[in-house]
Amino acid sequence: MSTSGPDEMDRLEERLLPLLEDGDAQAIQEALDGTHASDLADLVESLDDSQRLRFLDLLPTDVASEALAEMDGDEHPEDILADMEPSKAAALLLELEDDDAADLVGDLEPEDAEDLVKIPLHISADGAIQEVRRQGREVEDFFVVFVVDAEGRLQGSVPLDDLILADPRDSVDTVLQPVVASVSPDVDQEDVGRLMSRYNIPVIPVVDADGRLLGRVTFDDVIDVLEAEQTEDLLRLAGVSEEEELKGSWSDTVRSRLPWLLLNLVTASLAASVVRAYEGTIQQIVILAFLMPIIAALGGNAGTQALAVTLRRIALSDDRGLRRKQVVSKEVVVGIVNGMILGLGIAGIAVVASGDPRMGGVVLGAMWGTLILAGFAGAFVPTVLDRIGVDPAVASAVFLHTITDFFGFFLLLGLATHYLL
Repeated sequence: MSTSGPDEMDRLEERLLPLLEDGDAQAIQEALDGTHASDLADLVESLDDSQRLRFLDLLPTDVASEALAEMDGDEHPEDILADMEPSKAAALLLELEDDDAADLVGDLEPEDAEDLVKIPLHISADGAIQEVRRQGREVEDFFVVFVVDAEGRLQGSVPLDDLILADPRDSVDTVLQPVVASVSPDVDQEDVGRLMSRYNIPVIPVVDADGRLLGRVTFDDVIDVLEAEQTEDLLRLAGVSEEEELKGSWSDTVRSRLPWLLLNLVTASLAASVVRAYEGTIQQIVILAFLMPIIAALGGNAGTQALAVTLRRIALSDDRGLRRKQVVSKEVVVGIVNGMILGLGIAGIAVVASGDPRMGGVVLGAMWGTLILAGFAGAFVPTVLDRIGVDPAVASAVFLHTITDFFGFFLLLGLATHYLL
């Protein structure tokens, strides 16, 4: 995206003001196409308070969030956020990086930061219902009522149905439920999603270091985040960026894909070197040329299956240590069973085609070993990459296919050279 000089910025502002008065969102977006987020922030800062809010409302959510994040702290972007409709403000925060969102929320006044319904600990059920009615008019969908003490520290929650069914004279603390999980403002949104999935809860309270209630995260917010993260992981697994899918030109696409293709060129050359080393064997036993792609394809597919399951485990759980070892062990066992079944089938075809029973044993051994290795690599490679801090969705596939092709060719051609020549 381009950066504009002072004169260009002045001309852009003059062009935008009439469009802002007309509320022409499409024309504004077209006028700002290619404008850097820092320049957008300067534009917002040049407007008066009422124009700022209207301007950001007319921008796409992702663009408006970038502009807010780039604004100077002295311009108080948190005040703009506080003046927005709660749903719009929440959508903007979801688009921001976690640290930027935490900074904005941290600068808000406590009453502006909250988007929830809370009641004091020792109020009666009848009084609590009256308070829920009052606060609920200002809050989007809510499922539970949070209970706080006199200092605003979270004490628990009360489901709405329990509150309605409680004796009106009973204190709220008689139907109080403990907090299953809570998060701080700087917790990654994916981690929030995992907590919701783990404990089957529709909302998680957000608290500060002293346990004071700051806000909430609801399941519909997290669904959008997890969907975006999973889409990104799938694209990165294939070496494709999210930007390419949405708006990239052909040159962006080339820059996104070419590095991975170059890396694949290097790794594929390693597998091809095995074929080169056994060129004499292939010339003497031509049927091996027919069997090689079968072994490689099945090994790659088996490894990809193990990889997909392992990536999902990493993404959706916090399993560590022994459980990770169990995942690898399980995939090895799966490789043993599938390798034996598929190996026997391919061995039968090889015996019929070659007329040599020894060829059946060679193919069985190669297929069996390749699928065992594929299961191991499909689980072990992403586990190791995740442990050392490398995104397994990005790098696993390249290493996996190199391993399965290299050792698949090596086993088939090596066994054939040893036992058939």
